[in-house]
Amino acid sequence: MRHLRPVSEITLDRARRDPKFRAELLAQAVECIVEDDVATAKKLIRDYVLSSIGFEALGKRVDKRPESLMRMLSDKGNPNLNNLATLLASLKKHAGVRLRVQASR
Repeated sequence: MRHLRPVSEITLDRARRDPKFRAELLAQAVECIVEDDVATAKKLIRDYVLSSIGFEALGKRVDKRPESLMRMLSDKGNPNLNNLATLLASLKKHAGVRLRVQASR
């Protein structure tokens, strides 16, 4: 019988190998925030952090304890807008990407 890996494990493996995929995680997180799906946005941001910079280095960049960041992005975490904006600004800089929001009808 073939062993099936969880989707989250597959996502992290791909994100570790593919910088464009990681950048898309950030873009999708912003879109989720705009669409009032903060739970999914936190999961996408957490996947980006786990597959790239790590919580320790991110904590140094945003002057927060790694444990606080992990808690903030957990299922029960409730980050305020200032914290999310700070995280996204730091992560997009780390990724070397520019994110834009475009209105459409």
